[in-house]
Amino acid sequence: MFRYLLAASVTVSAGLAAVAAWPIGTRPSALDLDGDVARGAYLARASGCIACHTDFSNGGAALAGGAKIETPFGDLYAPNLTSDRVHGLGSWTVDAFAKAVRQGVSPEGQPYYPAFPYPFYGNFSDQDIADLWAAFQTVPPVAQPSRPPEMAFPFDQRWGLKLWRLAFLEPPRTDPVAGKDDLWSRGRLLVEGAAHCGACHTGRNLLGARKTGTARFKGNDVLPGGGKAPAIDPPSLLARGWSVDSLAYALGTGVMPDGDVFGGTMGEVVLYGTAFLTDTDRRAMATYLLDDQPGA
Repeated sequence: MFRYLLAASVTVSAGLAAVAAWPIGTRPSALDLDGDVARGAYLARASGCIACHTDFSNGGAALAGGAKIETPFGDLYAPNLTSDRVHGLGSWTVDAFAKAVRQGVSPEGQPYYPAFPYPFYGNFSDQDIADLWAAFQTVPPVAQPSRPPEMAFPFDQRWGLKLWRLAFLEPPRTDPVAGKDDLWSRGRLLVEGAAHCGACHTGRNLLGARKTGTARFKGNDVLPGGGKAPAIDPPSLLARGWSVDSLAYALGTGVMPDGDVFGGTMGEVVLYGTAFLTDTDRRAMATYLLDDQPGA
């Protein structure tokens, strides 16, 4: 019996070692494009970078990290995205940046926790990445160390995220759909991509992956910090009195059809993100979200 237990232990250990050593991601093609700072800053706003990577509760500097993200598996802290060479992105290359943003893989080859919404950024174009990179180079350096995660065992073992990715990682749903016009397609690109609305407004399973099928956009009662996100599928939005006009207006002002205003996380999304988008882009998002036949 001991011999069998020993053999099983050796096999399991070897398997875990293999997973830990298993490389993930693909090497991105070399990026040699001139980035547009203004366009990159716009995309960063749309992607929620400032809202997530600034510790507003403690008066933190913009994009210097430190904001706490409470999850059922432990606490995460948004990292420093300033141009500081020690604690931020100052020593990175654009290729490492591309792999982190589109694939969720660090320069050291380690997987990022999916609280970083990289699954929604997977279809960012090379030009998108070049523009974002150019914009981040203009962020003043802040010498603030990124705080490491405080995750409970076994979720503190990053190699386990490789198995999570294998089971749950999906490409973003941003491709155009036949028969839909340009405004709808732009809305899909933003909602399913940069703005990553489904990250909050879709429920999660026991392992933290977004639920699929009919649960999509049906709301989430377990947001980080104990908050909730309402359903934003078309029937739910229409039942609460939303229209394309009112939703586009709310994404710019935070004011809802009943005269109340967004609070909590959604308030930050508007204040630091969607309020900076063009009227056309906000209307595109509203058009897509209120379409009762949103396509594949």
